Formats: sequence, C-alpha cells, structure tokens
Amino acid sequence: MGSSLKSAQFLLDSRIADAARGDAAALYDLGMVYSSGTAGIGVDLVEAHKWFNLAAIAGSDAAMACRSEIAGEMSAREIAIAQKAARAWRTTSARHA
Repeated sequence: MGSSLKSAQFLLDSRIADAARGDAAALYDLGMVYSSGTAGIGVDLVEAHKWFNLAAIAGSDAAMACRSEIAGEMSAREIAIAQKAARAWRTTSARHA
C-alpha cells in the first residue's frame, strides 16, 4: 500500500509541475483527480473547480464542461473560494515561469 501512495503522490507532483507550465491537459487531469477522488485523494469540489477553471482558461473545452457540472453541486461561497484559489495559482505560477 505504501508504494501505491508514493506512486500516486509522484503522479500528482508530476501533473502539478506540468500544470505550472500551463499544460491544459495537466490542469484538467488535476481537476479529474479532485472531482473523482482518485489517486488516494478525497473528493474536493473546490479544488476540482480551481483546476478545471485553470484548464478552461488554458483552452480546454472539456474542463469548461466539467467546471460547469460540478458548480451545480457547489454553493456560491465554495465557487468564490475556488475562483480565488485559481487566481492565486495563476499569480504564483506566473512568478515561477
């Protein structure tokens, strides 16, 4: 079990590194991880919305659809938190690019 958790963490770290470079597929993949709870991560719709929002900004039509779908399950406050987190990610990743 320990090695599968390490493998899942490596996968997440890898996708986050790709996401920091603006890779729309990586951003979308992270949204999928958090929306479905895969890779040992619990479902977190706020985090999923953040990643889908970033992927949508990067041009992913699939991410736009997913973001819209999960927004229907979220409160206005949760969506606002997700949007704020997406803005913060863009600011931070732009500084490290």
